[in-house]
Amino acid sequence: MSVIKTTVLTAIAPAVWGTTYLVTSEYLPAGHPLFSGLVRALPAGLLAIVLTRTLPTGAWWPRAALLGVLNIGAFFPLLFLTAYRLPGGVAATLNATQPIVVAILAVALLSEALSWWRLGWGLIGVLGVALIVLTGSATLDGVSLLAGIGAAASMATGVTLTKRWGRPDGVGAMAFAGWQLTAGGLFLLPITLLVEGVPDTITWSGIGGYVWLGLFGGLLTYTLWFSGIGRLPVTSAALLGLLSPIVAAGLGVALLGQLLSGVQLVGFALALAAIAAGQFNPPRRATAYRSRQPVDQLTNT
Repeated sequence: MSVIKTTVLTAIAPAVWGTTYLVTSEYLPAGHPLFSGLVRALPAGLLAIVLTRTLPTGAWWPRAALLGVLNIGAFFPLLFLTAYRLPGGVAATLNATQPIVVAILAVALLSEALSWWRLGWGLIGVLGVALIVLTGSATLDGVSLLAGIGAAASMATGVTLTKRWGRPDGVGAMAFAGWQLTAGGLFLLPITLLVEGVPDTITWSGIGGYVWLGLFGGLLTYTLWFSGIGRLPVTSAALLGLLSPIVAAGLGVALLGQLLSGVQLVGFALALAAIAAGQFNPPRRATAYRSRQPVDQLTNT
């Protein structure tokens, strides 16, 4: 039951992240992916540190900085760039490749045997997401495609290293999330000011969007996410990320009046099946030992 509870709580994070595409395209100032990533990360990270009153010590300073760049500082602007410049379906499909990257990185960084079971379901999940969100009118942009692939690779590496290093004894998940959000935000701060600057105008709906992405899409979700990564198999947790495009597509139906075709419904079924199957270990083949045992005993007598 504790595993089920952990899985459900961890799944809240990618489900909430699925609102990013809608909030970005409908409410945030256009053309400011760096600023959007900065505002989402830094205030939430500083708030978490204030609430927990916990700072890294020793080797955790460079570790928290690296994880913050991978999970936040690089991932956020690349994600927002794909959301701004690519159709949401293409961006979601690229991000859905993350479990495949994690399954491969787990071999190199965690010395785990390659899980063909979860790798296979990861491929099925990507296919499902593609059927849900890709349309014949989807256009491709080379720079944005590289950004989408980079976002998936950055987050996958950060997730895998988070699993490898764990969390310091006595440090809660909120403090751990706060370190990374702050590190990622500080990484983005000078880059944002030099390259992009602050939007000329931010509407009240834009402010509401930033508050939602910072408090709920940042502080709350990353607290749940890093807590879950420490308890679940890393590839299983990564497969939960497929909930993001599923939620994004569901919001399109519920709020934007979009309709789902039969192909998209098949995609939903495949993606949900991949998420569910990835939470279990592969079924083991029954050995013939027991059936042969009486014969072996007779042979030995």
